[in-house]
Amino acid sequence: MLQKNFSGYLLETGTDEAGRGCLAGPVTAAAVILPDNFENILLNDSKQLSEKTRMLLKPIIEEHALCFSVTHLLPDEIDEINILNASMKGMQECILKLNQVPEFIIVDGNRSLNAKLGLKNTFGKQFSNDEITFLKSIPNQSIIKGDSKFLSIAAASVLAKTYRDEYMDQIHEEFPMYNWKQNKGYPTKEHRDAIRKYGTTKYHRMSFRLLPDQLELNFEE
Repeated sequence: MLQKNFSGYLLETGTDEAGRGCLAGPVTAAAVILPDNFENILLNDSKQLSEKTRMLLKPIIEEHALCFSVTHLLPDEIDEINILNASMKGMQECILKLNQVPEFIIVDGNRSLNAKLGLKNTFGKQFSNDEITFLKSIPNQSIIKGDSKFLSIAAASVLAKTYRDEYMDQIHEEFPMYNWKQNKGYPTKEHRDAIRKYGTTKYHRMSFRLLPDQLELNFEE
């Protein structure tokens, strides 16, 4: 059974992301505050769950959470500030979008939520000074493998994964030759073979090594 709480605060928020290792599509973050009486024996790190179980859990989390939010950071922003910073920024944006103020934040991974606050970038949301001050005011703790230890982080991992998968299913309709409905943008052989054959799209992360033998790729609108 996953633990309910790390800090002892009632409004403890768990946050996580999905899609960091993909070649195409957004990195998607989520933040969730669960009530202290929330229990679910199925809930775990989204990577340990089947797609069917994730989709079963998604409406349960949304219905019972005190609040939640989800944010997509798109490839242009990922390419500009790098995937690690984009992952953290996505979680920071999720905290700002919650309709309750967290008393404490637990973050999956080994990096403080406040790392690299207020990056000056061309694409995506620009944080105001007030938003930066607000984020800095909330105590937070990074927890390695937190999505397999705490319910709220696991819930965030499920929302991040399911919302991202839905996004990839939508853009699959625009570029079906990459089969994103199946591979979700990850570097499968099929995905890379399609990049070799058709070139890249506006959804590919051009700062990533899209092909092992990468030389030059064509960009398609």
